[in-house]
Amino acid sequence: HARPPATFIALHGTHSSLLLECPPHEAPLWRYWGPRLPDSAAAPALRATRALPSFMLDFDQPLTVLPSFGVGWFGQSALLAHRNGQDFAQAITACEIEWLTPGQSLVLHLNDAVAQLRIDLRLSLDPASDVLTLQTGITNLGAGALDVQWLAAATLPLPGQATQVRSYAGQHNHEFMLQTDTLSRSLWRRENRRGRTSHDCFPGAVVTTPGSTEHSGLVFGAHLAWSGNHQQSIEWLHDGQYQWQLGEWLAPGEGLLQPGEHLLTPEVVASCSMQGLNGLAANFHRELRARLNWPGGTMRPRPVHLNTWEAFYFDLEPTDVMALASAAAEVGIERFVLDDGWFQGRHNDRAGLGDWWTDTGKFPDGLAPLASHVNALGMEFGLWVEPEMVNPDSDLFRAHPDWALQIAGRALITGRHQLVLNIAHPPAADYLFEKLSALLHSLPIRYLKWDHNRDLTTAALAGGVGTAGYRVQVLAVYALLARLREAHPGVEIESCSGGGGRIDFAMLRHTHRVWGSDCIDALSRVDIQRGFGQFFPPEILGSHIGTAPAHTTGRSQSLAFRAAVAMTGHLGVELDVRLLSATMREQLGAWIGRYKAWREQIHHGQVWRGEGADSLVWQAHGDPEANNILLFVFRTAPSSHRYTPPLQLPMLDARARYRVQQLVAMDGDGALQSPAPFFSELLASGVDMDGAWLAQTGLPMPRATAETCFIVRLQRIEP
Repeated sequence: HARPPATFIALHGTHSSLLLECPPHEAPLWRYWGPRLPDSAAAPALRATRALPSFMLDFDQPLTVLPSFGVGWFGQSALLAHRNGQDFAQAITACEIEWLTPGQSLVLHLNDAVAQLRIDLRLSLDPASDVLTLQTGITNLGAGALDVQWLAAATLPLPGQATQVRSYAGQHNHEFMLQTDTLSRSLWRRENRRGRTSHDCFPGAVVTTPGSTEHSGLVFGAHLAWSGNHQQSIEWLHDGQYQWQLGEWLAPGEGLLQPGEHLLTPEVVASCSMQGLNGLAANFHRELRARLNWPGGTMRPRPVHLNTWEAFYFDLEPTDVMALASAAAEVGIERFVLDDGWFQGRHNDRAGLGDWWTDTGKFPDGLAPLASHVNALGMEFGLWVEPEMVNPDSDLFRAHPDWALQIAGRALITGRHQLVLNIAHPPAADYLFEKLSALLHSLPIRYLKWDHNRDLTTAALAGGVGTAGYRVQVLAVYALLARLREAHPGVEIESCSGGGGRIDFAMLRHTHRVWGSDCIDALSRVDIQRGFGQFFPPEILGSHIGTAPAHTTGRSQSLAFRAAVAMTGHLGVELDVRLLSATMREQLGAWIGRYKAWREQIHHGQVWRGEGADSLVWQAHGDPEANNILLFVFRTAPSSHRYTPPLQLPMLDARARYRVQQLVAMDGDGALQSPAPFFSELLASGVDMDGAWLAQTGLPMPRATAETCFIVRLQRIEP
């Protein structure tokens, strides 16, 4: 029988497009996601172009937006569900298209009349950022409960020329470790079941094609905006293409839907770029910048931040803390954050979590005198909290031991001597809101550092229910943050989780800064921050100048190197300024002054990253047209060359000329190993150079010691 002609759905961004084919009585087929197509681009019906192979089902089953098990699709399914053993196979029998914004955003309402369920798939392609967001919901239309074991938030097509996948592993103090795997006919898969975004399994990846680099070539990226369990997989298909699925990993029973109930997945944020890894990063940065919910509606200049943790740890004494605040103000600090140790019974990490009122043994007059002192010095006051946790040695746990996530009959498992509060339990959430809100009402707190220092275990819901509570815990965190933001809209919140254990686009709907890692060794931070920057812009990255030697690694670097690495994010200081010599204080103040002069460019511009020869790693910040660029070149190891090779800067306009000027002398720390006339001129007045030369041959590099930074500005002067 002749089939009705195919109809198509096209979404176009500035530089990318997607195309779906909509046959009747089934889910739409994925036809294309990639570089921009003409508005008039058309395709023949897919099945008409595919000859069936031998020993194949008589009905061709290409990749759809919802590939499903049991009716002829043998790849990874986007849905795994059953109704007490029945309706284990699903197939879409009708599709209704609802346009939200014509040509830009729509919902596919997919119905399965046999299995009695509805899938609602939202797709939106933002023309400004070329970011595609997808989210899937399922509704149980049947008379019996539907047990959803897996529902992909998105199924994305990848072209056959995709060759590698770049993902990020890691651990506490060593986040964003790049992993590069070759795509083949073997399934590539990553899963996380820790109850938070995780240090060791970031919920996103980048897929590259042959010849792609940091600066050019076709690349694809996707990220699951979710702060809990997750999984993603990339699978080779028999037409030589790939499918990429991302979604929440559901614990047993978490997807059980009673008749009429609905389950909504997290969002997938995806993009593709022909400008390589840097072009892809720019797309993600634009998307995140558009969704951040800043107090007052816009981001103000990111204040220089001092955090007290590595200065005092738990040993807080009002006179010392006030003295540190005074010393901080003298070097230009703009926000003073009191970290752990201020609340009831908190003398170490074994007690106190849950008792969110000031320890009067340490602060007899409360925190108000300290906050007033900080404000009088011209700084904002911030405070550390870890609301989702409770120590067994706390008044809260003694009063409400049932508020901790636990499984009846199972031993309580502590991590860092703490348990996780079941904040999906309304009395627990109300308690936290009341305690935190009271602090925010009674003190001039402009900033909360919100921490989460352990993985979830025995995560069953309270009240004798005993069912898994990983999913509802994440949703309850979002709800509590939203409730606090509504009550106290002027407060900024940092998401910290043992460093980088909870960094994702969903948490950043409620927060404004993330702590990239508890490791602030500058050399370690070079790689951590490069991985972070593939998805997230620099203005939300807490990046601090720490001590030497570093507390986490024992390595020492010069203040100049520590400061240069830190200022490529949101600059902070995490050391006892009182202990610095007068000379070191002066140098620290000078670096803070440079940050204040440069932060608008760093925090509003495009970011380019790259690697040069001879252990050079660089990062540049500037306007998208690259007319005015601030360039940081980090030497991460001693030179292995007699003459350091020049650094190519491919983002520059080959038709233009640039004034290149070194902004900070390197010889202050004995870093410059030998002088040369070019670098003397570069530092004194600058040198005019052709963009083509800088892009193709490169900017000469000084001969310098390891763990140093070469900082220059490149300003277009003509045409």
